[in-house]
Amino acid sequence: MATDQHAPRTRSSAYPRRRGAAAESLTGGGTDGNERLTAATGMVLLVLLAAIGLTLLRLHRLLSVHLFVGLLLIPPIALKLGSTGYRFMRYYTNDPVYRRKGPPAPALRLLAPMVVLSTVAVFATGVALLFVGPSSRGTLLPLHKISFFAWAAFTAIHVLGHVMELPPALRADYTSSAQLTSDVTGRSGRVLSLAGALVAGVVLAIVLLPQYGAWLNGHNVFFHH
Repeated sequence: MATDQHAPRTRSSAYPRRRGAAAESLTGGGTDGNERLTAATGMVLLVLLAAIGLTLLRLHRLLSVHLFVGLLLIPPIALKLGSTGYRFMRYYTNDPVYRRKGPPAPALRLLAPMVVLSTVAVFATGVALLFVGPSSRGTLLPLHKISFFAWAAFTAIHVLGHVMELPPALRADYTSSAQLTSDVTGRSGRVLSLAGALVAGVVLAIVLLPQYGAWLNGHNVFFHH
């Protein structure tokens, strides 16, 4: 009878543990998890930004790719801004764990607002151009070009400042040896977040395909202004 009486309590007590473990696999990781998500998102952004940079070499032929990749970038960039913004918020609200982790180097901290502002500017003007159409080229197109060059410069310095952090952070979540370690709390959530951002980007780029038409039919506007 004692065994029968205790069995239900043992089984029921296992459920909160399982729920807790599932929650940790999705949302845990603390400062290390935040760093790994930021690094993985940054690596994906580097690949996509390299692709959009290549389109500039033959923009008259690759304008549709430029538009598609530009829209695809928006959700991953939002994820990157979210992960870095979360660290910023936790640090400056005196979270003890994030205070112990410490801030980025002073130069990178000073650069961060310029990276964020130029990122918002280049994508905001790009999306505005897409919706307004070639008729906006006299005002929005110069702003888009100027913000792009500013963004490219600030982002290049930002990448150089963080590039050495990428390999260890990526190995921690994405190598076969990482599967054998216990220090992977929150990895499922990080992988799902990044995959979700990429899927959202592809969906956004596909949904807005009809908006490409005006620019593709009049793509020479890029080369006359």
